[in-house]
Amino acid sequence: MNFKNPKYTSKAEALKKLEKYCIYQDRCQLEARNKLASLKIYGADADEILIKLIQNNFVNEERFAKAFVRGKYKQKRWGKMLIVQKLKQKQVSEYCIKIGLQQIDESLYLENLKYLIEKKMVIISTKNNFELKNKLASYIFTKGYERDLVWVTLNQLF
Repeated sequence: MNFKNPKYTSKAEALKKLEKYCIYQDRCQLEARNKLASLKIYGADADEILIKLIQNNFVNEERFAKAFVRGKYKQKRWGKMLIVQKLKQKQVSEYCIKIGLQQIDESLYLENLKYLIEKKMVIISTKNNFELKNKLASYIFTKGYERDLVWVTLNQLF
C-alpha cells in the first residue's frame, strides 16, 4: 500500500501559497490563518507569514470588509444585520465593519428589500393580509434586514 506522507511546507512555500490564495480573492486574517493551519503552519511561523502578507497588502481587512459588504448586499441581497454577523464570525474588527457598511447605497438597499418582499409575496399562499405580512416579515428577517425598516416597508406596500 502506498500511503502519502504529509509533505512539509516551508515558510517560503507557505508564503507563496498564501499570496496566490489572497490574490484570487480578498481574504481576512482568519481565512489566511486557517489556510496556514491547513498547511500545518502554526505559532510564530504563522504569525510571521501573516505579518508579511499584511505588510505587502495581500491581506487587508478594510478592503476585505468593503468587498464582502458590496458582494453580499448586491448579489445575495443580504441585510445589514446578517452582513455584520458574518463579518464578526470572521473576526473582522468593528472599525473595518463600519467602513465596510459605508459601501451600502441606501436606495439600492431599499430596492433589494422591496424586491425580496415582492418575490416572496408571489410564492406565499394565504387567506389574509395579516398572515401574509407576518410570513413575509419572518422571511425578510432571515435575510438580515432591520425590524423597523421591514415593518415600515410592509405597511407601505399594503
